[in-house]
Amino acid sequence: MAEIILRKGATKIEKIPADVLESLNKGEIETVNLVEWLAIDHKMLVKTVFKNTDYENDIESIIKLLDENSKNGKITTLQATFLIGKYFYGRLLDATDETKNKMISFLSSHKSDAVRGYACYLIASDDLFVEKRLENIKILAADTHFGVREIAWMAVRPAIGKNSEELEKAINILSVWAQNDNENIRRFASEITRPRGVWCKHIDILKENPALALPILNILYADNSKYVRDSVGNWLNDASKTQPEFVKNICAEWEEKSKKEDNSKQKATAYIIKKALRSINKSLT
Repeated sequence: MAEIILRKGATKIEKIPADVLESLNKGEIETVNLVEWLAIDHKMLVKTVFKNTDYENDIESIIKLLDENSKNGKITTLQATFLIGKYFYGRLLDATDETKNKMISFLSSHKSDAVRGYACYLIASDDLFVEKRLENIKILAADTHFGVREIAWMAVRPAIGKNSEELEKAINILSVWAQNDNENIRRFASEITRPRGVWCKHIDILKENPALALPILNILYADNSKYVRDSVGNWLNDASKTQPEFVKNICAEWEEKSKKEDNSKQKATAYIIKKALRSINKSLT
């Protein structure tokens, strides 16, 4: 088992060892890369994870739901994750807060990152104010697994980009998160507000007016985490596609500001600026 836990991960689905794939599909271990995440059989995972639990009677309904939404007998991992999370939201719609919290706790603390992904979409599906959704997703935004963290921001993102009022509320909260000691929380604050994002709908309000997110970005301009710096640099690169002058101006501001900082912060800011200006600079060559 130690060899399985310490594995590097296969580069192709067909190269995943049978014992590793079996453990993944039983929810016994976490994935170590995107290839493994894409390989999971969610029908098998659901059968195993929910057997002998309070949710055993839901197995048949979930499998039927996955079958109804599959094409040629296959369903994408992201779609399965979304559907199962959404299913449990509907299932618990009239349940007590205690019952809902029990379900969220069961999913969000499971050893399988795929199962914790279900929790992300369960939380995001709840028609709550954006403040409550962010509060509920925070533990998953800080998850130790890269995949869960990606699903966390993707799941909640539509709620914060719905309109200017919700976006303003979210930015107020996320500007506090940007000061958190946990780099995963800080990175979440940047990544979820990216104007263009990845694998998700654009936030048109921020494409047109990226300055709205300065309460977050100005805190992260010299972050000591490369994980965060990459996100901030990509954020500004996104913005440069529609508002290049804004990006050039903010980079110039940060460069000047960093001159008053120590060497490590100067390097951190320079790293972000280089990533931020890459599309602009490419267009000039």
